[in-house]
Amino acid sequence: MENGEENPPTSDSKITLLLVEDQGITRLGLKMVLNRCPDFEVIGEAANGKDAVEQMQQLKPKVVMMDINMPVLNGIEATKSIKAAFPDTKVIILTMNDEDDAIFAALSAGADGYCLKDAQPEVLEAAIRSCEMGASWLDSAIAKRVLKASSGQHQSPTSTSSAGAKDNIFALTERELDVLQQLVNGLSNQEIAEKLSITLHTVKSHMRHIMEKLMVSDRTQVAVKALKDGLLKSG
Repeated sequence: MENGEENPPTSDSKITLLLVEDQGITRLGLKMVLNRCPDFEVIGEAANGKDAVEQMQQLKPKVVMMDINMPVLNGIEATKSIKAAFPDTKVIILTMNDEDDAIFAALSAGADGYCLKDAQPEVLEAAIRSCEMGASWLDSAIAKRVLKASSGQHQSPTSTSSAGAKDNIFALTERELDVLQQLVNGLSNQEIAEKLSITLHTVKSHMRHIMEKLMVSDRTQVAVKALKDGLLKSG
């Protein structure tokens, strides 16, 4: 490249997006914000979940920005349909709904991220890039609540019906399950060590193995992944 200039992103390298939002003004504003990013391209819009599902086959976006409360078909049901037919497509919930029931329903439906509509543009952009690369994203206002509220009786890895379990992704030992349970109860590594009467070094070792098996990189993603794939049950 001459004069140190960078080539603009090609259409193939861009993160293509489908916006699903029933409020036209909100959808327009979101489109304007996202299209400011040179590596983002809004390729479709839908006013309800049914329209979004119908557009997927033709558009095949990399990321879907999904509202929850919409007519005809809500965002939770639309997310289920999209993730079932297009598992590689990332779905990020963008909503004002911060109720626990909505959060867990969205994650259980397969959503890769959950953002609130009052998020700053740079936060939304980071969420899109993070999810497109395969990570999970939770709005900072609800991340800690998810870690705490996702506590409950864990299921045996052999009993879960997720595809991940069938591939032995969730081949967690009993002790790793114990550590995982305490993590989603909101305990720190030191508190887990005291609770289970093991050393802090052992807890960190278990945590590293859990992250490797669940293919995630931080504690919040552990809880989200476990919940989405049926390893944990809420409440």
